[in-house]
Amino acid sequence: MKMKQNLNINNLVRANIKALKPYSSARDEFKGTADVFLDANENPFGELNRYPDPKQIKIKEKLSEIKSVETNQIFIGNGSDEVIDLAFRIFCEPGKDKVLTFTPTYGMYDVSANINNIEVIKQPLINDFQINLNQLQPYLDVEEVKIIFICSPNNPTGNTINTEDIEYILENFNGIVIVDEAYIDFSSQASFIKNINKYNNLIVSQTFSKAWGLAGVRVGVAYASEAIIELFNRVKPPYNVSTLNQEAVLNSLNNQIEVAKNIDTILSERKKLKDALSQLAIVKKIYPTDANFLLVEVDNADETYQYLINKKVIIRNRNTQVENCIRITVGTSEENEKLIENLQLISKS
Repeated sequence: MKMKQNLNINNLVRANIKALKPYSSARDEFKGTADVFLDANENPFGELNRYPDPKQIKIKEKLSEIKSVETNQIFIGNGSDEVIDLAFRIFCEPGKDKVLTFTPTYGMYDVSANINNIEVIKQPLINDFQINLNQLQPYLDVEEVKIIFICSPNNPTGNTINTEDIEYILENFNGIVIVDEAYIDFSSQASFIKNINKYNNLIVSQTFSKAWGLAGVRVGVAYASEAIIELFNRVKPPYNVSTLNQEAVLNSLNNQIEVAKNIDTILSERKKLKDALSQLAIVKKIYPTDANFLLVEVDNADETYQYLINKKVIIRNRNTQVENCIRITVGTSEENEKLIENLQLISKS
């Protein structure tokens, strides 16, 4: 198969998006400082009376420094879910085009596809939760398949997808490849951000919800070629990330030492939790993980889940995705100990 490393992205974009004239906000038209702002129909009173920066320039400048990418290769979204949704809107014609996912994986790919009336082709991951390239091969040349989603580290399995397989897809697929790296900060594997200049059909999605501890802020990031980021900025709502949320992200970006310390603590607790779980009779298997959670096979996932609910300990029941498996987020030392204590009671009963 011919290698395809430099696609014409414009050929993948929906016709209406190509023709779209983006909304120009007051803060888009004026850039700079001033003493009096009477341009945006804002209330002149209050502490949060002004619209936020629509381009999130300060965040992009900081991320550019941290990630070694250009600011015009960064998109800031209202959570990673906005990144997913905008990709559908930009590249997929409703009722016609398709996307491909590898199951089990993050459920919002399906939900967003259904909202946008896009068919999802689901390829099962093989036994070690890796991509079956032989099974995937026939779909790489299907014109209607516009996006392939790869969650790595994967949710709910926790494993990192083989780098060689992702690169093969990027080189042989005539569409957009979205590598979702929500959990990359907990992995020893390198981010795919380093490849956005090599593959112009690559979008790398990350989030501030996990390692940065800002799930309540709802801010996600996409890294891609300048051409793709320009499309995202054209389609997004003008003020998609609030002032308060931008400030929270900037505070975290300026406190990387504390963030790194928290990540180290989570990784340490992950090992302790895994060791404790391995001693329990009800635990049949603990899958390898590069994320801040463990996928654990137990005797009866439904019963274990309900028992823990009754003890006011909430985990995630993933029995419908991986048989008799529960997903356990790594918590604080005290939270993890309470979980283990309750699971020990089940094992003894």
